[in-house]
Amino acid sequence: MLEIRNLHARVEGKEILKGVDLTIRDGEIHALMGTNGAGKSTLSNVIVGNPKYEVTDGTVFFDGQDLLKMSPEERSHAGIFMSFQLPVEIPGVSMTNFMRAAVNARREALSQEPLKATDFLRLIRDTQKLVNIDKRLVSRSVNEGFSGGEKKRNEIFQMALLQPTFCILDETDSGLDVDALRVVAEGFNKLRGDKTSALVITHYQRLLDYIRPDIVHVLLDGRIVKTAGPDLAREIEERGFDWIR
Repeated sequence: MLEIRNLHARVEGKEILKGVDLTIRDGEIHALMGTNGAGKSTLSNVIVGNPKYEVTDGTVFFDGQDLLKMSPEERSHAGIFMSFQLPVEIPGVSMTNFMRAAVNARREALSQEPLKATDFLRLIRDTQKLVNIDKRLVSRSVNEGFSGGEKKRNEIFQMALLQPTFCILDETDSGLDVDALRVVAEGFNKLRGDKTSALVITHYQRLLDYIRPDIVHVLLDGRIVKTAGPDLAREIEERGFDWIR
């Protein structure tokens, strides 16, 4: 699904990624851990095409397509979704209108007919039940006045509506209490399928107790320096990162 080779990237003139190699296959959940400033969020922003981040070397292929030649919109339409660490508020834009535009834009890119208003409202209701989100949140402007937990639940709701094949959870556990973390993780787990892959970026084991990864990577100083099974995350929880350096 995702094939990254010798990826170098910089932001504001500073090199952050210094040769990342990563392969994620269909249906796999990978966790990415590392210290602050190691390059975890830079990697996620490069994958989704944030224009602030400049790729200086390497290749990224997604389902056989050269991702670096695609616009952010094309990457989204191809099936890539990122749940942000700090979701932004969009005052004056209703969740319903925002998501209907997003869903129909992807459907158009896939040569599918746009959903009629009645069909979309039915999809909204079914998805609310699936991910256990309060219907009152959907009637408000995008993330406006939402708590941290509500914003993260809303991200999972958006993911469920768009049905991506590759999801990036960029420190989704940041600022969540245990109950909110469980709700968000359970919502994501309901969306998993044989063809759905994910990159879960986190500092802590607690998220990985709910979203169980197949493979864990450690990113330090712009490179993936260690890759192992799920037990690696527990070892990092106990010992930190210094023993890996």
